[in-house]
Amino acid sequence: MHHNIEILIAEDDNGHALLIKKNLKRAGVMNKIRRFKDGQETLDFLFKNKKDITPNSNASYILLLDINMPKKNGVDVLRQIKKDEKLQKLPIIMLTTTDNPVEIDECYRLGCNNYIAKPVDYDKFIETIKKLGLFLMIVKTPQI
Repeated sequence: MHHNIEILIAEDDNGHALLIKKNLKRAGVMNKIRRFKDGQETLDFLFKNKKDITPNSNASYILLLDINMPKKNGVDVLRQIKKDEKLQKLPIIMLTTTDNPVEIDECYRLGCNNYIAKPVDYDKFIETIKKLGLFLMIVKTPQI
């Protein structure tokens, strides 16, 4: 991945967040990673609602977004981002344990770029994140 691309992870589960970070690094992704613990934190950052943490105007971002989070769920976060003229180009990969076809269809309808169901099995989860890391190393992202 290009060094100016920052990976945003919206994930409330500390264990999952740690595994995602660790296995992206193992796959060779050395980009800055910023984690948000809930949907509202994610929106506050992207919509510049807090003066102490705002997006870097010289960076590009890609968002790995969980669905089941407190305060604002991932579907609500996705909906708000894709409705915003400035943020709608932000690449969003849903990374969640939810594999309900209705939920998957809804996320694509709202504009997510990819949908990855996190496997329950530990080894498969790690393998999935490593493959995601390889994908992230070749993807191109627009500036927001």
